[in-house]
Amino acid sequence: MVANPWNDAILVTGALDDDRAADLERVAESGRSVLLAIEPGDAIAAAIAGVAVGAELPTTEWFITLADDPAASRLDREVPITTALRALAPIDGGIEVAATTSVRFTHHPTITVRRLGAGRIVATGIADLEALRRHPTLSTFVARLLAPTQPVRTTDFGVGVVGYGPFGAMGYLHGLAATETDGLALVAAADSVADRLVAARADFPDLVAHDSAESLGDDPSVDIAIIATPPVLHAELALALLRAGKHVVIEKPMCLRRADADAIIATAAEHDRVVTVHQSRRWDRDWLALRHLVDSGDIGEVFNTETFVGGFEHPCRAWHSEESISGGAIYDWGSHHVDWILQLYGSPPARILCSAHTRVWHDTTNADQLSLWMQWDDGREATFRQSDVCAIRRPKFHVEGTRGTIEGHYRPLVTDYVVPGRGHVADVSHHAEAPVDLTVATYDGTLGIRTSTVAPAPSPGWGFHRNLADHLLLGEPLAVRPEESRDVVAVLEAGQRSGANRGELIEIG
Repeated sequence: MVANPWNDAILVTGALDDDRAADLERVAESGRSVLLAIEPGDAIAAAIAGVAVGAELPTTEWFITLADDPAASRLDREVPITTALRALAPIDGGIEVAATTSVRFTHHPTITVRRLGAGRIVATGIADLEALRRHPTLSTFVARLLAPTQPVRTTDFGVGVVGYGPFGAMGYLHGLAATETDGLALVAAADSVADRLVAARADFPDLVAHDSAESLGDDPSVDIAIIATPPVLHAELALALLRAGKHVVIEKPMCLRRADADAIIATAAEHDRVVTVHQSRRWDRDWLALRHLVDSGDIGEVFNTETFVGGFEHPCRAWHSEESISGGAIYDWGSHHVDWILQLYGSPPARILCSAHTRVWHDTTNADQLSLWMQWDDGREATFRQSDVCAIRRPKFHVEGTRGTIEGHYRPLVTDYVVPGRGHVADVSHHAEAPVDLTVATYDGTLGIRTSTVAPAPSPGWGFHRNLADHLLLGEPLAVRPEESRDVVAVLEAGQRSGANRGELIEIG
């Protein structure tokens, strides 16, 4: 597993004394890094960091400009952060200025580096280290300063998609992402249906088409194989492609059984290959906003979470609704929603119970509706519901904490346009594709309940694919670790079994 520099470095806040400063210098000289939020007037900290606080600035939105440094590779070079700020003033000629902040048209050092023996002391004028750690760009930048790495290669990683699918399907999505992500290049696609390879060549004329996963596995130009087949094939293909020497990305769900997930992880380690799962909805804009609110402590400690997807309409008639191929209804949207819930809670539940109904749609083998209840040993709970027979949609998110509640409701996504000769045309997209606004309600002992509305976060672009390239090129931590997806599979597998057994309560070991 790749080390996290934030965990390995020593993080220092508050004033220093001589003994503590001497300890930190010895630590740096031995090869470890120190991140120091330097205090105003702390001459001892200034001496070991090589910078002093030149000015204390109020809390507002400041723009941090990254220096021309290898640590800034593949990152936005100027980013905002809302924080109190301390402008730094170098007092040592050997200090490297890693980032600056423009204050009334003058750039002041904000992050500096002092090399000391085999290690380094990184000083920051952003005193709130948690805000720094949570920032999507600055956290990565500081981590690179704490543990410098060199790219393992300078050429793009060749990407091949197994199970390209029809026009506009997942093969196209991954191909587009690879094409638009520095460090990746789409080079091949495999599908057992000839028409789908025609679609692949139409989308990406330069790729090499293969009629089997085995043929793609033998293609030396393919470094990363992305498995976009129905779930029942995921485990078998992942094992074969890892053994063929490919890094492997698996569409959600990772597979259908926890034992298979364990085998995939073990095989990846045995062959020194990367395996991860395309949990794409971790980059949904509404989820990013919700996660930010929770991580910021706006609603206190979360103890109950409810999520929902569905409506009242005939389920799709493709393989998604066939249990022998999909694994069951729970493996579809449940792969995303359970992943969200486990991300919020930080661990899998201790026990689950799932109730499942088939009451309306009898031409498919998936359940019409399911409710998956999860409980943790400390009493926290969560429920995921999916339905094709719910005529009034429940909220997409309902998250309760010790200080308040967050809720987000689906909204119709309709595109209206006029076609000559036909007149008005309205295209209706799947309700889950539109990010939702979040209502945040918190309790105030004087004013009672206070509510606010939070819009979705800015688009992160191809967040999953960018992280994959950063991991392979720079050794940065994977955003979706395979162990996390294995935990999701364990919950889904137990939920499928519970639903089949009329809501059996299952302890998850």
